[in-house]
Amino acid sequence: MQPTLDTSYWLGLAVSFVLPVLVGLVTTRVTNAGAKAVILLFLTALNGFLVELGNAGDDYSFSSAVILSAVSFVISVASHFGLWKPSGVSGKAQDVGARSNVRSAA
Repeated sequence: MQPTLDTSYWLGLAVSFVLPVLVGLVTTRVTNAGAKAVILLFLTALNGFLVELGNAGDDYSFSSAVILSAVSFVISVASHFGLWKPSGVSGKAQDVGARSNVRSAA
């Protein structure tokens, strides 16, 4: 018997990988790191419960949803510190929509 993952699990893993960039888009550089962590925790929990809902079939498993949420959070934190932050993507995402202090000379 060979274990396989359904499409909803793969989609949940992909979403977990890019959630730190989404958090960067909705926050700024001056946002408290704790607030960013809470936002990420909320989004990963939502991701885990939606993945389980999408793959539940006849029986929804709350414990599986909690485990999926934890896995999603670990993947998100690892991708943030392992890829998005060192490559500068996190910082650039936080700069999107930021107001510039430079005034135009008109």
